[in-house]
Amino acid sequence: MKTGIRGAVSGLLHNEAAGGLLLLLVAAAALIWANSPLAASYDQLWHVSLASRPLHFWINDGLMTVFFVVVGMEIRREIHDGALSTLQLATLPLAAAAGGVTLPALLYLACNPAAPLNHGWAVPTATDIAFALGVLALLGRSIPANVRILLLALAIIDDIAAVLIIALFYTGGFDSSGVLIGASGVLMVLALQGMGIGTAWAYVLPGAVLWYGFLQTGVHPALAGVALGMMAPVRAMRGQSADVAPPSLRVQMALHPWVTFGVMPLFALANAGVSLGGGVAGVDASAVTLGTTLGLFLGKPLGIFVVSWLVVQLGWCRLPPGVSWSSVLLIGLLGGIGFTMSIFIANLAFADQWLLAAAKTGVLLGSALAGVAGVLFGLIRARRARR
Repeated sequence: MKTGIRGAVSGLLHNEAAGGLLLLLVAAAALIWANSPLAASYDQLWHVSLASRPLHFWINDGLMTVFFVVVGMEIRREIHDGALSTLQLATLPLAAAAGGVTLPALLYLACNPAAPLNHGWAVPTATDIAFALGVLALLGRSIPANVRILLLALAIIDDIAAVLIIALFYTGGFDSSGVLIGASGVLMVLALQGMGIGTAWAYVLPGAVLWYGFLQTGVHPALAGVALGMMAPVRAMRGQSADVAPPSLRVQMALHPWVTFGVMPLFALANAGVSLGGGVAGVDASAVTLGTTLGLFLGKPLGIFVVSWLVVQLGWCRLPPGVSWSSVLLIGLLGGIGFTMSIFIANLAFADQWLLAAAKTGVLLGSALAGVAGVLFGLIRARRARR
């Protein structure tokens, strides 16, 4: 059973790597499209109305819910028996993630102290799991397994932080009328689990009710996916053999290819098309781009490395076997690849289209610099190790 689960997780990591490379290609295509003579068609496409809502809404608020379901299941699994299951295991990635969230936010605020520009302080605080693991995969087998595990744990904690930040700081006026709707969705999920129903299709309707409840309350509806994923059982359900993979893993395995090769590339296509024309050349917009770029490219690696060094020196934890301080710096550089979650937060932070474009430009630039620096540093490490 454990061997099968390890193989499944290994397969998920492989998909993340391939998905990261696909995201890179799709983001480049969106950027080229938005700055080509066909730029008008790019904007028009995402404003096509479906059921009285633009297509852009159904991607960012609808399809991304499935992405957050997978995020919720990853969090639940790591808390149950993974890198976050004990305080001893979780201390280092928790501390590293705290540094990787705090310093980028501070750097951004140093560049953008006044409203409304400071509303984007959380944009450079996130790490894109698929992109980061995709870049790490380019470095080959010279990277120890524990480095990959530490990067994955850090990225998952970053996702938790991003979810909390969105819920606490980027939610509109709270409307209590949606609470009962959302609660009824939760009760439906719990009732189905109590009856031992493990098929994922049975949970589509309760999930839709929960999503609508989030939408009505003013909380970003895609976060309903996190709640749904966190409720997925991590043990075999009643009446099932212990050798059967738990629903949290089975559903995650089923959804992962769709999310990695469908939902996330579509999100990238709809959101990475930033016009590089005169609109982002203003002083305010430039400050947003600068703060976002510095937060990802400098704030992330410095925050992750310095705080990790501090907690190890204080004796609160120690580096895992095979993980050196150069490995921690490599993880920090790859942690600066924000992309999916950073762009998602940028959409919530800025209603002004020029500021939003500036933030997205900073995300693309900062993530690209961090990725290139990570690859170059990783190659230098590998060459020295061979010598």
